[in-house]
Amino acid sequence: MSLTEKISKPSGSAGSNALTISDEEVVARVLAGDVASFEILMRRHNQRLYRIGRAILRNDAEAEDVMQDAYVRAYEHLAQFAGRAKFSTWLSRIAVNESLARRRHLARHEELEPQMKNKENMNASDENGHRTERFAASAPNPEEQASSSELQRLLEVAIEALPDDFRAVLVMRDVEEMDTAEAAAALDISEENVKVRLHRARALLRKKLYVTLNAGSRHKEAFPFHAVRCDRVVKKVFTRIATLNLFTDPTSTIVQ
Repeated sequence: MSLTEKISKPSGSAGSNALTISDEEVVARVLAGDVASFEILMRRHNQRLYRIGRAILRNDAEAEDVMQDAYVRAYEHLAQFAGRAKFSTWLSRIAVNESLARRRHLARHEELEPQMKNKENMNASDENGHRTERFAASAPNPEEQASSSELQRLLEVAIEALPDDFRAVLVMRDVEEMDTAEAAAALDISEENVKVRLHRARALLRKKLYVTLNAGSRHKEAFPFHAVRCDRVVKKVFTRIATLNLFTDPTSTIVQ
């Protein structure tokens, strides 16, 4: 099997010891040429990266795209991971940066959209010649509808209504259960700032949910990233990695 075939077809199991091997050991394997082991890192951190992207962008599709961008960026620069922080922190920081960059890009597009809207509406069409909106609102898919309870929906709506800075901290600390230091490193802010934002976010969330429910024990259920979507991200990332041509043979190390 060629290298391209190897990294384009993830195994789905990522090895028999995937549950016990540390992130740092997986990184060493990948740098030594075992590209398929990168799947372990993706499956291990998909939920966290999705929640980070979702917290910043408030859009499922954009969050999933950012996940792929973050993994590819991490893969490209894996040799730069020095181990001074946990790999999960390093990867989370990449996801935050990619999410913020995507949000800035979307904001610029929104500024230009009123000027281009009429022209796009006239010119945009699908393969059958029917006019389409370039950025149509996405409806929940059956997978999301089946997995989301009313309680979870109310919690997610309340979290999404939080200010951007508060929402990101709350998702990292209470949903993903990152510690204060790790959240601070990922967001590039002080630990004290994390504590202040978290306190304010929790107060706002309690106020929003007080009449409806006691959501304290349900945080970890918010914004799930299910197996089908996990498989999709892993497959797409490996496909993109296969086009990078970063390796000359299976035992090469990653170069920039």
